[in-house]
Amino acid sequence: MDGDYLASGTKRGSEELMSHSPMVTNGTGMSPQHAHNSDISNDAKKVKLDQTNNTNAPSRVIHIRSLPNDVAETDIVQLGLPFGEMSKVLLLKQKNQAFLEFNDEGSAANMVSYYQTTPSQVRLKPCYVQFSNHKELSIKTDASHAYQNATAQAALQAAQAVIHARGGGGNSGAFLESNECNQTVLRVIVDNILYPITLDVLHSLFSRFGKVLKIITFTKNNTYQALIQFSDPISAKAAKDSLDGQNVYNGCDTLKIDYSRLMNLNVKYNNDKSRDYTRPELPTGEVTLESTMQQSMLGTPGVMASPFAAAMPGLGGAPLTAYGAPSAAAAAAGVNPFSSAMPAMAGFGPIPGAYGAARLGIPIQAQAGSPVLLVSNLDEQTVTPDALFTLFGVYGDVHRVKILFNKKDNALIQMAEPSQAQLAITFLDKVKVWGKTIRVAQSKHSVVQMPKEGQPDAGLTKDYVNSPLHRFKRPGSKNCQNIFPPSAVLHLSNIPKDTEEGEITSKFAEHGAVKAFKFFPKDRKMALIQMGSVDEAVMALIAMHNYQMGENSHLRVSFSKSTI
Repeated sequence: MDGDYLASGTKRGSEELMSHSPMVTNGTGMSPQHAHNSDISNDAKKVKLDQTNNTNAPSRVIHIRSLPNDVAETDIVQLGLPFGEMSKVLLLKQKNQAFLEFNDEGSAANMVSYYQTTPSQVRLKPCYVQFSNHKELSIKTDASHAYQNATAQAALQAAQAVIHARGGGGNSGAFLESNECNQTVLRVIVDNILYPITLDVLHSLFSRFGKVLKIITFTKNNTYQALIQFSDPISAKAAKDSLDGQNVYNGCDTLKIDYSRLMNLNVKYNNDKSRDYTRPELPTGEVTLESTMQQSMLGTPGVMASPFAAAMPGLGGAPLTAYGAPSAAAAAAGVNPFSSAMPAMAGFGPIPGAYGAARLGIPIQAQAGSPVLLVSNLDEQTVTPDALFTLFGVYGDVHRVKILFNKKDNALIQMAEPSQAQLAITFLDKVKVWGKTIRVAQSKHSVVQMPKEGQPDAGLTKDYVNSPLHRFKRPGSKNCQNIFPPSAVLHLSNIPKDTEEGEITSKFAEHGAVKAFKFFPKDRKMALIQMGSVDEAVMALIAMHNYQMGENSHLRVSFSKSTI
């Protein structure tokens, strides 16, 4: 029977697993969800599985469990590749499980029979293969999960191409060129660069399609390029077919991908320009902070500088905090100067702000850097975890906040992903909050610890993982496309139908001068309000976001790029 093992040692069927497991969309996979959870029921992928009472009977659908955390659809497809053509793959990443459907029952039976006597592994982790008690997979999709479907289809199509190219049927020329079935190295050119792309961003993006072994980055003819070697041709083809021609960020950083003539990459150093993930013992080479700071502005083989450095916050000039060398505050906090990476591609769905309307929408967990921020120079008499949750939640989902017990003008904030932490550094470092210029830098910690039982905390540490107030819990949400630096103009939404202008402006006037206000002409549920300054707008956002305007209506506030 499909399922995983409960703490009591009893085994639970996959139907129970799928109907009683909470939906979690962390950008890296999909899981079933509580049917009664109305807050996120529309965000989830609905999976309908035709069931059968004959639990262990042969089926076209294979159930695979005990998978590694970094598993990808291509890994599942590769597991089934030797046994025949596959039609569907469903990855339940939060449960470390997957379903794989073959075109015929015989292929599935061969796979189960083989792995009964031969241990199966995915990314060096033993896993378990068995018949599913589902006769077929029928997957309903919505727009918010288009990326998961896209990666699954890319993996299946790449596998089919390899099967045909190797003589498994059909006209191989319609699928792969003769040499593609063994090609694992991609050449990537990034055109129209606005936001810098780093080696770590590339790894975060491309590893979504399979195991990346090596990366070499360089500039040639003033263009940023990379060579990326996968462990297998299916992953390479899936990545190429899915990402070629896509923009990393809205209207810029366009990927052009083809196969390299090289069959293997020779990496000598592990640093910000090249990486061999199979040989972590390689030296870093002669890379210094001084050279990195110079190269960040001039362009290097490791990071392609932005041509708009002078105009964009965090790019070039003095505030190189997010993309070049770290700020003084970051250096003082012990930040590795080579660990700061641009937000990983929000991919087939957006990353906020700089990441603000990325069209690839790939909800990837960045592999480099820490998701934890060190925030200093706070007003210790005023700061609260909830206030920091609201402010930093503009640029990503805040999981935990800890105001330091013995130094209350400092706080640690754990974001959902390192990429979101980088955005917060870019847009909130040196912003005035409660009359003080705060500093935001990456922390050396990788997680914010909750206080142990009995340990005094005075409410200074809070966990927000399950908060209903996250702005970006749904991949592809419009919230991701409308995130901007702090500004005097605020965008208001979810305004009750009969609310008058004066009712809104009077509330905002408690936090600063209101200079202008206007409803959207075609939708009075939204409005723009201009405060007297950016500082006042920041305070108004903290105070008024999620403010209750009606019995079932809470105001949503964000920074706007518009003017009134």
